Amino acid sequence: MLLRGAEIFVRVLLEQGVDTLFGYPGGAVLDLYDALYEHRQEICHILTSHEQGAAHAADGYARATGKTGVVLATSGPGATNLTTGIAAAFMDSVPMVAITGNVSRPLIGKDSFQEVYIAGITLPITKHNYIVQDAAELAGILREAFYYAQEGRKGPVLVDIPRDVMQQVVEYEPPQKAADPTPAPLSLQDLKTAATMINQAKRPMIYCGGGIVASGAEQALTELMHKAGIPAAWTLMAMGAIDTDDPLNLGLIGMHGTQTANWTAADADLLIAVGARFSDRVALNFGTFAQNAKKLQIDVDPSEINKNVAVDHRVIGDAKQVLEALLPMVYKKEHKVWRRQIETYMTEEAALVPENFPPRQILKCISDLAGPEAIYTTDVGQHQIWAVQYVEHVRPRQFLTSGGLGAMGYGYGAAIGAKCACPDRPVIHITGDGSFHMNMVEAATAVTYGLPIITVILNNRALGMVRQQQEWFYQGRYSATELERKTDYVRVAEGFGARGYRCTDIESFRQAFAEALRSDVPVWIECPIDRDLDVLPMVPAEGMTAEPCKGEEP
Repeated sequence: MLLRGAEIFVRVLLEQGVDTLFGYPGGAVLDLYDALYEHRQEICHILTSHEQGAAHAADGYARATGKTGVVLATSGPGATNLTTGIAAAFMDSVPMVAITGNVSRPLIGKDSFQEVYIAGITLPITKHNYIVQDAAELAGILREAFYYAQEGRKGPVLVDIPRDVMQQVVEYEPPQKAADPTPAPLSLQDLKTAATMINQAKRPMIYCGGGIVASGAEQALTELMHKAGIPAAWTLMAMGAIDTDDPLNLGLIGMHGTQTANWTAADADLLIAVGARFSDRVALNFGTFAQNAKKLQIDVDPSEINKNVAVDHRVIGDAKQVLEALLPMVYKKEHKVWRRQIETYMTEEAALVPENFPPRQILKCISDLAGPEAIYTTDVGQHQIWAVQYVEHVRPRQFLTSGGLGAMGYGYGAAIGAKCACPDRPVIHITGDGSFHMNMVEAATAVTYGLPIITVILNNRALGMVRQQQEWFYQGRYSATELERKTDYVRVAEGFGARGYRCTDIESFRQAFAEALRSDVPVWIECPIDRDLDVLPMVPAEGMTAEPCKGEEP
């Protein structure tokens, strides 16, 4: 069958099960948009306010569902505006296919209008990328892109399509039914060695990352923890992988992690890293992190082994597959002495943060009212860490945040993607005034498509996390971090067609949030808080040599 390249593009999206696409049109992709118009009943296109918002929306859609998110942008500035969103997906191993248009092939390399070499620009932040040189190759390239986005360690793939390729007419071959991929076999010897290390350990600890969620390994992880009596800490990307009330749950590990998790890592004799990459926000000093422990690393990506921290043994493979294989090999244990030691850490830590700490009150109120089905997105900064510390009963794929890249402005786009994916579930966007100003324009998208996202703005009139570092490590020299913006969030929300509230106490917040949950339009709730409230704990990163301030939360 003879088809234009643009029509082939849509046919492949449909065969890959794509029902939602985020994007922004432009001259170089008019042919793709014309083809999408013919299939508008089959593929819902969400027009965002900015291409960065579209990329974050595709990311949020992917994180909330496990499916591949798809984003479409035109050439030049449209393509470059995707790069922050692509990099965020790459750092957090999120499956995404980014489609960009480009000028026609004869114009490439001539500094043509809105021409950029987007494949070269994104080479370091994609798993793979393509420039389509012939429409006859387009279907195969797109199918490969969707395959690579999900295969092994997940991530973004970019496909750049010149405009004349979209217009080229070629023979289209429908896909042949492919056999279901079989997982790569695991090394039995590697598994036996790993099991021996676990069985011989006296003070074992699991440190789990986003690979647990990506592979759906939560149940296998919990079974291993309880069979072998091993407590576990988790990274930002693994929030929700372990039940909040699980007695073996040590909480977040690393710079802003719990005292219990960090002390346990320091005392452990075996650290089992599962789907985690020893990032600098966890292993703050690569040379001394968990220095008393042997280290066993389980990861699907061989390039992560020994990259940051040297390990004693590794098992290469999908986290779920590896943990399920290990379960029959490990002994039933309780580690009572080790558990009692950890319980003393937990008891000491429980008294550190007062119940009336305002961010804690606000976030616990959100958890109580939103219920267990809620999906949370955050931007980046103090509010992000407070959300990790105080939002409760989160399950896998229900807490979406930019962990590796730390992209301020991520949260609203991600909330749009999550709400499109899960329209019947509450989607709560938690942000700070600094982050929210970056992409608040996406409120127009939420209003246009009737997406009743609830945004809670913890407004401390500052770039809070950076200001906190200036307080602790730069003698309180607050250079360019104290914001004196006059934004009236209630009036701005109403200008977009949303609804706004300003709450100065917990009771008014509770009432506003309850009303927001019943709203059929997006809602913003501004919560003014003291700019001197700090995130605690905060372990200094390598290079931060000043002695941090001591003391408890105000």
